[in-house]
Amino acid sequence: EFLHVDDLAEASIFLMENIDAPKMRAISEDYFVNVGTGKDIKLKELVDKIKAIVGFRGEIVYNPSKPDGTPRKLLDVSKVNSLGWEAKIDLETGIRETYRWYRYNVEC
Repeated sequence: EFLHVDDLAEASIFLMENIDAPKMRAISEDYFVNVGTGKDIKLKELVDKIKAIVGFRGEIVYNPSKPDGTPRKLLDVSKVNSLGWEAKIDLETGIRETYRWYRYNVEC
């Protein structure tokens, strides 16, 4: 699962400004809140998406003797969503914006 840093910053501010301890207690016994998109992606799909965005025309070679990524680690974001916050930047937009930033700021 990927979360754009701008969404994380917005979620942090949202929680600090809008949520108090009694409201949190009404939702859950603990005060932990997962912040994420609630969406995951397979490694091959991610590679294909990045390849298309950056315009890579080469071949991607996978080693079938190695693990094909991390086990599924999807966050339960139902608590933060029920509090009124939801991630706004989808994965493709986040990759495009990050690549654009990199090209402008790092590549010379």
